[in-house]
Amino acid sequence: MNVKNTKTDEGFFPTGVLFVCHGNICRSTMAESVLTDLVNRRGLLEKFRISSAATHPDELGNPPHYGTREKLRQEGIPLVPHRARLLTRADGEAYDHIIGMDEENLRHMKRILGPSQEGKISLLLDYTDHPRAIADPWYTGNFDATYNDVKEGCEAFLNCLQREGKLR
Repeated sequence: MNVKNTKTDEGFFPTGVLFVCHGNICRSTMAESVLTDLVNRRGLLEKFRISSAATHPDELGNPPHYGTREKLRQEGIPLVPHRARLLTRADGEAYDHIIGMDEENLRHMKRILGPSQEGKISLLLDYTDHPRAIADPWYTGNFDATYNDVKEGCEAFLNCLQREGKLR
């Protein structure tokens, strides 16, 4: 998958990454924390701007779901301070990569962001060898499976940036 970056005066960073799911309290906040931890461990945190948002207003202002917080704690990954917020059209201009978790997210992302931003939109597991949706643990209750998928997707996304020479 081709990964695009917005060029700045300093080169091709910081890379803006926005994770998106339905309510912005489970999958997207987990991905935000996981990717932040991965880039921090690689010494690349200053080269990224990472956030997350929702496609629906159901959970606006709420903190991450208890299951997300607990799973990240079990894995030793710091939770990024967060309150659920709604994806906006302006996010299309502000981020280089807008990454959803499932096909429903993708449909709503395209509707909210408009056709001019479609090149920035993808699904997290599209970067892996086995593209698929990440099940919503709000419904499944399985935060372990969600974490495994999110970690696989975030690692694959970073590997894609590296293969394309966009990680320094």
